[in-house]
Amino acid sequence: MKTQIGISDKNSTSIADLLNTWLADEYLLITKTKNFHWNVTGNNFIGLHEFFESQYNLLDKIADEVAERIRQLGHFAIGTMTDFLKMTHLSETKNGDLTSKNMLQELLQDHEIIIRWLRTQSEAVQEKLKDSGTSDFMTSQMEKHEKMAWMIRSFMH
Repeated sequence: MKTQIGISDKNSTSIADLLNTWLADEYLLITKTKNFHWNVTGNNFIGLHEFFESQYNLLDKIADEVAERIRQLGHFAIGTMTDFLKMTHLSETKNGDLTSKNMLQELLQDHEIIIRWLRTQSEAVQEKLKDSGTSDFMTSQMEKHEKMAWMIRSFMH
């Protein structure tokens, strides 16, 4: 059944495309955070191991909500690694120099990439695509990333 919620088909498709790109970013960040959770070593192993677990659990909830928002708009969420890797703004981690400092720095950079992207795209969704619901949703999720980034920064000092 066609979704009729006051957003044109063209705008709805554009929004779903944006959300699928964001979903790809979230999924790559979840995978990277789990990788770091599994492979962290050093003096603060327990603290970082638990911290990374709490972060990937939060990210998993965000990704689920993004996928559900796509479905609410009447579109399908991507769900394959091929699609995620094709659409993401982030880069995979090579298991080379995985010090805890490097792990934290890389996660911080990824969160900040997502934050900046969400900030600009939420404005575009509101102004150009006329979807205040998705714009508000994006802003609320951006705030979660801002908190996670703050926590990572705090761990680094």
